[in-house]
Amino acid sequence: MTIEGKRQSIPLTEGPSRAAARSYLRGAGYSKDDLHKPIIGIANTWTEIGTCNVHLRDVAEALKEGIREAGGTPMEFNTITISDGITMGTQGMKASLVSREVIADSIELVARGNLFDGLVGIGGCDKNMPGIIMALCRLDIPGMMLYGGSIAPGKLNGVDITIQNVFEGIGSYAAGRIDDAGLEALEANACPGAGACGGQFTANTMAMSGEILGISPIQLSGVPATAKDKHAATREAGRMLMDAVRANRRPSQIITRKSLENAIASVAASGGSTNAVLHLLAIANEMGIQLSIDDFDAISKRTPFICDLTPAGKFVASDFQAAGGSRLLAKRLIDAGHADGSTLTISGRTLAEEAALAKETPGQVVIHTFDKPLKPNGGLVILKGNLAPEGCVMKIAAANRYEHRGPARVFDCEEDCFAAVQQGKIKPGDVLVIRYEGPKGGPGMREMLQVTAAISGIPELSSTVALLTDGRFSGATRGFTAGHVAPEGFVGGPIAAVREGDTISFDIPNRKLTLEISEEEMKSRLKNFQAPALRWPQGVFRKYVDRVNSASKGATT
Repeated sequence: MTIEGKRQSIPLTEGPSRAAARSYLRGAGYSKDDLHKPIIGIANTWTEIGTCNVHLRDVAEALKEGIREAGGTPMEFNTITISDGITMGTQGMKASLVSREVIADSIELVARGNLFDGLVGIGGCDKNMPGIIMALCRLDIPGMMLYGGSIAPGKLNGVDITIQNVFEGIGSYAAGRIDDAGLEALEANACPGAGACGGQFTANTMAMSGEILGISPIQLSGVPATAKDKHAATREAGRMLMDAVRANRRPSQIITRKSLENAIASVAASGGSTNAVLHLLAIANEMGIQLSIDDFDAISKRTPFICDLTPAGKFVASDFQAAGGSRLLAKRLIDAGHADGSTLTISGRTLAEEAALAKETPGQVVIHTFDKPLKPNGGLVILKGNLAPEGCVMKIAAANRYEHRGPARVFDCEEDCFAAVQQGKIKPGDVLVIRYEGPKGGPGMREMLQVTAAISGIPELSSTVALLTDGRFSGATRGFTAGHVAPEGFVGGPIAAVREGDTISFDIPNRKLTLEISEEEMKSRLKNFQAPALRWPQGVFRKYVDRVNSASKGATT
């Protein structure tokens, strides 16, 4: 039997022997004709917990319309998601990175079990988007990752604000710079409705990089969550997916070494989140493509920073889309030789062909040109040294310092460091060290936005202290921070050897992170190292600890 675009699902739905299967599906509301069309899975990360994903049922309905119009039969199913922002600063945040693996596994299982001919994953937060792409890589059936869209900016006293202002307001409140009413005003106004965090934080970084990578429909995916044209853009994405199904356009044709390098360049040029390092490494791993953290440094070093987006700049994701969006950024990158336009995208067009369709809004000031960049180098750097032999990641898009040397203040968990900041125990010049928060030690590499935002809210600290951790940072983090220190403390990495008062130096131009003790002293301190007790000795966290690899390899399982 040959039905255009119907390849995988024929053994599930066709022939007399499949009458029972069809009976179940007809009882679920599908018609006889529906079941003889290509079956398209829709993996929805909808949840009513938080703004990022609360509207995704509506997105799914628009997507289904487009798929049906183009001759497919959509079948929606749900998977999990964790809100990074809501869980930030709590033990619940440990579930965030772990959820990426569970999301990928669950989508893969449902798709393999139901023999879908195509797949769309709808994402709206930091870890579900890379989780969707990882599943698409494993399945290698025609598919796309579709972003639910960014939140509109909040307004306070006529000024745009984002959730970053609330986190930083917590630090200002602790320092006595704002009162209860001031904090309440931030809390009440920062999130005006549905959509993911508005700055070039992790969600928007991964959405944009998915477009440049080619696995998300460029310009359609970036339409903000509550924009009037969101429904039409999503229907068009459904029709595009059906074209890919008929053409058998698969992720393995789209996600290549060149397209990954393009995505990295877009992160560097836009001042994107350090989490992109973990996620793009994980995606490369799923495709069997050799990619290392050193590639991020090399690409960022040669790619100037041109997007004036918060937290490094002034504007939010809706401004980026209005200025010309990912098509315009792709055009800038290709024209300047920072991206390869020959890579294929889910639309069937090359990245260069998509970039040629870019429409720049006259007078826009969000996406600069490479001849007048905001900074001559990209926003990411990789440091190595005796404190991070496998490397660590810094985002310098918003940094105004390139060196730091100071005494270590050592904390064995995030909460202890946050308490010290809140209690006024941190001094200018200090280097805050938060360890045992890595992939295994956390487990799950919590983000340290609670700490970094509190510091940012205290002017005498924000421009004078440094922070390093074997955990992660939020895309909303700004300041002098190094994360993903590897090997992590829990496995006896050098960060476990740091003692209170030790001198630590950062040398960004030379890409060095150094604990200023001798090699002999380092060996002596680590000789009798004993890992802390597992914080979660059973269940999903224990499974994760037993399987997860280093942050320098993407913290994949």
